[in-house]
Amino acid sequence: MASMAATFTNFLAKQTPYLSPVSKTTLQFSTNHLPTKDHLMCKLQTGRSVKSAAAATGVEKVSRDERVQKVHSMAEFDEALRKAKNRLVVVEYAASDSENSNQIYPFMVELSRSCSDVDFLLVMGDESEATRALCAREKIEQVPHFSFYKSMEKIHEEEAIGPDQLVGDVLYYGDSHSAVVQLHSREDVEKLIGDHKADGKLIVLDVGLKHCGPCVKVYPTVIKLSRSMEDTVIFARMNGDENDSCMQFLRDMDVVEVPTFLFIRDGNISGRYVGSGKGELIGEILRYQGVRVTY
Repeated sequence: MASMAATFTNFLAKQTPYLSPVSKTTLQFSTNHLPTKDHLMCKLQTGRSVKSAAAATGVEKVSRDERVQKVHSMAEFDEALRKAKNRLVVVEYAASDSENSNQIYPFMVELSRSCSDVDFLLVMGDESEATRALCAREKIEQVPHFSFYKSMEKIHEEEAIGPDQLVGDVLYYGDSHSAVVQLHSREDVEKLIGDHKADGKLIVLDVGLKHCGPCVKVYPTVIKLSRSMEDTVIFARMNGDENDSCMQFLRDMDVVEVPTFLFIRDGNISGRYVGSGKGELIGEILRYQGVRVTY
């Protein structure tokens, strides 16, 4: 079963203007170009899973039409967060000679093209004294490092993650346009149940926490299912730690582990599934849909 909360990385170690790369190599602080792009493709459309294909030969620079904004100073960084307002902002801190930065950057570029409601920033930590100072202020010590902001507040951060985790994080913290209904209070839940009490549709309520790794992991599956089952199933999501009303709802529903999926039909809670297993979740949804499932 999933743990109630995932550890939220806290970077309070020594403040230094230098970055320690994820690999063992030492960063060289010289003026360099942006990370290069292998011929990788990352699709995030119509609920399809992330797929990548590397070309057999060659490396080329990322094309100039990407939506990733390069940030060169604290002033530019702060202004980008202000302009974003309540949109999700994803910041990658990278270094020119970090192999891991080079490998993950193309995926962020493709995400920027697919997720038009998310702003993407790139900070090259070894570009200049100004970017080194920015990294020191933000307590960035290893790259690649991803920070997620909303309304100028840091809501999440990750280190040394792969493409699947990056996609999951962006969907989880930035999703605002999918078929998944976003619930922010107990009243929202009661309204949703009331709206579908008579139409016979199954409601699948995904209950999680803001910084829960398993919740992030399973959420892309929830989005896919919400699109493929939209005629018969209503998918909704609530983060229990968003406010007091949400947390009280978790207590009332006896939710002690997340993610928990509540199955609601005809105004009644029919059952629940606790965990992040994609196959198990699909099986449970089909079972509550009346489809015989054998394991």
